[in-house]
Parts: sequence; C-alpha cells; structure tokens
Amino acid sequence: MAKLDKDEIVQSVPQRGFFGQPKGLFTLFFTEFWERFSYYGMRAILLFYMYTQVVDGGLGISMEIATSIMAIYGALVYMTGVIGGWIADRLLGTQQTIFYGGVLIMIGHIVLALPMGVTGLFLSMFFIIIGTGLLKPNVSSVVGDMYSPKDKRRDSGFSIFYMGINMGGLIAPLIVGTVGQEYSYHYGFSIAAFGMFLGLVVFLVTRKKYLGLAGTYVANPLEDGEKKKVIKRFGIGAVIIAILLAITIPTNILTITTFTYLVSFLGIAIPTAYFIVMYRSPKTNKDERSRILAYIPLFIGSMVFWAIQEQGSIILALYAKERTELSFAGIDLYASWFQSLNPLFIIFLAPVFASLWIKLGDRQPSTPTKFSLGIILGGISFMVLIFPAIINGTETLVSPWWLVLSFFLVVLGELCISPVGLSATTKLAPSAFSAQTMSLWFMSNAAGQAVNAQIVKLYDPSTEIIYFGVIGGVAVILGFVLFAFTKKIQIYMRGVL
Repeated sequence: MAKLDKDEIVQSVPQRGFFGQPKGLFTLFFTEFWERFSYYGMRAILLFYMYTQVVDGGLGISMEIATSIMAIYGALVYMTGVIGGWIADRLLGTQQTIFYGGVLIMIGHIVLALPMGVTGLFLSMFFIIIGTGLLKPNVSSVVGDMYSPKDKRRDSGFSIFYMGINMGGLIAPLIVGTVGQEYSYHYGFSIAAFGMFLGLVVFLVTRKKYLGLAGTYVANPLEDGEKKKVIKRFGIGAVIIAILLAITIPTNILTITTFTYLVSFLGIAIPTAYFIVMYRSPKTNKDERSRILAYIPLFIGSMVFWAIQEQGSIILALYAKERTELSFAGIDLYASWFQSLNPLFIIFLAPVFASLWIKLGDRQPSTPTKFSLGIILGGISFMVLIFPAIINGTETLVSPWWLVLSFFLVVLGELCISPVGLSATTKLAPSAFSAQTMSLWFMSNAAGQAVNAQIVKLYDPSTEIIYFGVIGGVAVILGFVLFAFTKKIQIYMRGVL
C-alpha cells in the first residue's frame, strides 16, 4: 500500500471513545495488556524455575548463570525490536507485524509449558524473543499514528496505554506466580500462553473498526530489486549462522558465558549503527538529523535507567527470595508477588502523571528535564537498599517494606521516562524510519539489560552495600549531567517539546 498522509490516517480513526482518547487506544490497550500478562507472568517465575533443583520441578541451573540468562533474555527481547521495526517499515506494515508477533509469542509460551527441560527453555526463548520483537515496538508505533503531531492528548494517551501494559503486569505475577510456585512451573507457563491467546483475539476482533488506517501502510517499502537482494542476504546470513553454531557449540567456543559477552557487545553496537545509518540516510532531512542528535543523550539516559529498573526481576527477585522476610501480618508471601509492585504503583500513579502533564500544558518540564529526573529517581531506588544492610548487616532477613520503597521510587522515575520517551520517539523519528526509531527506543532497554548481563554477576549479599551504592550513585550523577545539558538538547529538537 502506498504511504498515506498523516492527516488521512488520523481522520480514519474514531477520535473519541476511550477515556477521551481515540477508540483505537482500546484495541492497543488490551492487546498489550494480555501480551504483557503473558510476558511478565512468565518472567515472575522463570528465574526460580531455572535455578530450582530438578527434583523440585526446576532445571537445576546455577544461580549465577540463571541471572545472566535472565538479563540476556530481556536484552534479546528488546533487541529484536529492530527486526520488528524493519519488517513493519519495509515489508508488512505495523498491524500485520503485530499479529504475527503475537502468534510466535503464544507458541513460545506453549513450548515452555511442556516438560521439555533445558531444550524447551531455549526453544521457547527463541519464539518469545522473535515474537516480542515483532509485536512490542509496533503496537506503540500504531498508538502514535492515531494522533496528529500537535495533539496535546498524545502524552496523556501514551500514559493511559502504559497503564494498560502495567495492569497486565500487575495481575500476572499474582496468578502465574502463585500457580507456578505452589503447584507447577509448567502450569504457570500454560496460563501465560492463554493470556497471549486472549490478546490476539482482542486485536483481530476490534482492529478494523477502531484502528482505521493506522498501521496499515508500509512506511519505506522495498523496491522489487531490493526484495531479491534482501532475501539473498537473509539466506546467506542464515547459512553462515548455522555453520558457526555447528562449529562453535560442539567445540565449547560458544558457551553461555561467551554468548553473554557477545550479546552485551551487540546491545551497544546495534543502536550505534542505527543512529549512524539514520543520520547519514539521504531520506533524512536537515531538521530530522538535528532531532537525531537530540535523541542520542535521551537514549543513553534511558539505557542507564533501564539497567536499574530491569534488575527488579533479577537481583531484586533474588533479594525478595533470599534476603526478605516472606511473612507480613500473618500472611505468607511468595517472592514472585513482589514483581507486581512495579505495575501496581504505575496503575495508581500513571493517571496522576497524565493529568499533571495536561494540567501544566506548555508549562510542563521539557522532555530532557523529565528524563534527568527519572534517572536520578532510579539511582535513589537502588541507594535506599544499602540502609537495611548498614543497620542490620547482610546475614539477617529484612522487612519487605524496603523492597516496596525501592519499587515505588523506580516507578516514579519510570513515569518520567517511559511514556514520555515513547511519545518523544514518535515526534523525533525521521519519517522514513518511524517504526524503526520506535524499535531503537526499545533498544535502550536492550542495551541496559545487555550491560546487566555482566553487572548482575557481581551481586552477592555480602557486598550488596557496594553493589547498590555504586550503581545507584553513578545513575544519580548521570541524571544531573543530563539536566545540565537540557537547554542545548532542546535547541537540537527543533521545536519538538
């Protein structure tokens, strides 16, 4: 389909009907709700499943390797968003890419639900990683399609959309986590698979009526001659990868450890390459190049924040199970339940932030200022965890309230960065790279988790004061550095607020 005019796309979407937002937000809200239910439900028990002994229903993987796998898993999930963005921009359009991604995610959860051991783990990871890469960035891109560039509801709409994501994330650990830890990990993974199935149903039933033309076009379609070249290159690449795997795996050249180093390198190299390609592209005009330069420090700031936030399902999950008193007011707690704290706070606070930005209007803080505040809060969320160790040492169990406080602070930072970053990405993206720039935004999360794959190995309860203090302190310093350059960044944004 030929590229459509932005006004034509906006006019095709019913503009009132879902909390004062376009009706299409309903479709995307609940599609992402169920996708996140499946993903975060799985993540709530995956770490425990990996390092729990085989006789207790787990895989018996060492804790150090399990934490690295969790970080690499998260990095690859967001890293493949680049593939999803490219496919949407050049081949299928965002709507079709979302559907195929959802199907692959559902297949991945079904595989994980089967008792296939380590083989099932890595096979399911492959499907979920590719499927999430196809679905997640493109859902957000379609949200941006429904608003005109000057529509002041945009930030508010993204905040509501973000609340839907986190409603799925809130419910999932309570249901999947309880079933997985109480009865069987495989039963929990089965519930995650059903969640993705429901997301696909919502998308298929409502997209035609509510989304209009949003996401139906291919932004930068391949020419006929280019398609043959791309197919050839993909074929050659697949053959090369297969040969390398056949050589390196049996000879122990490619191990989990070397693979984590490779992904950590790619987590930085891929976004760097993408910035260079977009900046030098003849399809990018002068204003768009300036906005790309403004986007780079925001990307770095986001990467630092996500390196902290994503440890909530790794290091803080371990902290919940190994260092926290799992009893409160006579109620026995499951460690997986703490994964619901982040989305719980977001559900309550997202409407507050959305209303605040609308109320402030032109007086609201600039995007770079919001980012700097978010990074500082993320750093503080780690620094508060040094106090229970200072007060009582590292040999005693700590009150669950310390984890509650840490999750609360990181959520305040997240609401200053994540929905704002989604909105800023849709405004700063070069028109020829719209979906790919959204994929690049999610690459900031991938980069943060790729770095985490090396950092999480350093955690140990006996040295947690240094661990939380250094990482948190570095984030706070970088947040203030970004704040010092906010005015300069705004100049390069060329009128984008």
